[in-house]
Amino acid sequence: MTIGLIITAALLGLIAAGSAAGKLQRKEALMTQLTGLGVPAAQIPLLGLLEIAGALGLLIGIWVPGLGVAAAFGLVLYFAGAVGAHLRHHDGPKEFAPALVIFILAVVTLLLELHR
Repeated sequence: MTIGLIITAALLGLIAAGSAAGKLQRKEALMTQLTGLGVPAAQIPLLGLLEIAGALGLLIGIWVPGLGVAAAFGLVLYFAGAVGAHLRHHDGPKEFAPALVIFILAVVTLLLELHR
């Protein structure tokens, strides 16, 4: 296992957990942003739970490689969807850059997981 994998998995896990916290706490600015992108308010907590599952999967995946791959792949899909939602909404780079950066980190983590 490489140090790079541990670092990227931990960083991605922390980011996903932080993102999930905002969704589960129903922070007003986040709720407004997500509903503005077309996400039904009732589904926002589910998105947070998916992020927590991904974060936990990455953490446990340090010792259980298959789980790490699955978690990283799930987060790649999750954040690809986030980038796609911003692009469909014609958001500018300022709005979709965070999702794009996290997507790239998820791809790097997945590649490292696959090559461990």
